[in-house]
Amino acid sequence: MAAKSILKKSSMDFLESYLNNYSPTGFESEGQKLWLKYIKPYIDTYTVDTYGTVVGIINPEAEYKVVIEAHADEISWFVHYITKEGFIYLRRNGGSDHQIAPSKRVVIHTDKGHVRAVFGWPAIHTRMGEKTEKSPSLDNIFLDCGASSDEEVAKMGIHVGCVVTYEDPFMIMNEKLFVGRALDNRIGGFMIAEVARLLKEKKVKLPFGLYIVNAVQEEVGLRGAQMIAETIKPNVAIVTDVCHDTHTPMINKIKQGSLQISKGPVLSYGPSVQNNLLKLIMGTAEDKKIKFQRLAASRATGTDTDAFAFSNGGVASALISLPLRYMHTTVETAHRDDVENCIKLILESLQRIENNHDFRYFS
Repeated sequence: MAAKSILKKSSMDFLESYLNNYSPTGFESEGQKLWLKYIKPYIDTYTVDTYGTVVGIINPEAEYKVVIEAHADEISWFVHYITKEGFIYLRRNGGSDHQIAPSKRVVIHTDKGHVRAVFGWPAIHTRMGEKTEKSPSLDNIFLDCGASSDEEVAKMGIHVGCVVTYEDPFMIMNEKLFVGRALDNRIGGFMIAEVARLLKEKKVKLPFGLYIVNAVQEEVGLRGAQMIAETIKPNVAIVTDVCHDTHTPMINKIKQGSLQISKGPVLSYGPSVQNNLLKLIMGTAEDKKIKFQRLAASRATGTDTDAFAFSNGGVASALISLPLRYMHTTVETAHRDDVENCIKLILESLQRIENNHDFRYFS
């Protein structure tokens, strides 16, 4: 018999609205408002910093501080150049993939509201017979917003610096796979919000202050985490993000490792991962029979773990990753079981951290 899901209907309703909301890097405020509204019943207080990172706090008076963290931003584009004919060229805002852009629908965010547009691309008939067919690149992908001149584009409220996001809604595929354009990493924000909900509903009393952090600007260099780590000055940080399912076509497992959706959360080894905290999390997984996978991260994890670990003279940090297919596309895909197991692993690991827990490597 399958285990009962820990995700309520209200949880799934929130997940859908949260993933469908736009939250581009540097412009995360609307998504942050949604997230904060959801977690407010489960926290004691909250803060919002200068750039929009939101922190829900349980036991704010406690001296010992534990962070659970995700990042709220999604990849996007900036309007960079507008031709006299009204076509729009772009710059990346985060790691946007130019190869998936042609024929995608987008939203241009302006002070006048949302403007719909499309990534245009020459029809195949016009490209046939060319000796060297051009592939999509930053130099040749462009937006068509239905305007016939740069003046008309301007009247629509579009100018250089406007941010552009893809328009692809959340869906559930085959009853078990979550698919959307921004699972990286609003699915992490969802998971830590669910941890807060479960702590409240299960009436778990933690002996430390818990800081539930939904950070901004990860996609452009971990910036939100860097700022909030200096503000909170935590003792411990458990970060959640996504990693690659390497069992889809065209991925080299020798280079990328062997990881797969439905096989459990991924626990990383690397310089920014504190070994004793990692052992606590792995021990929790083994005791609670939560299956997990392992990843060697080498020099850096490339996640907010690195920002927390190397702040404030060193913060005991660890990374719990959700395996994901098709990262930085509009069809990022994760398995429901992995999402639930990430939530369970964070929830159970928190209950093993004692007040003033000393994670020093040796003493």
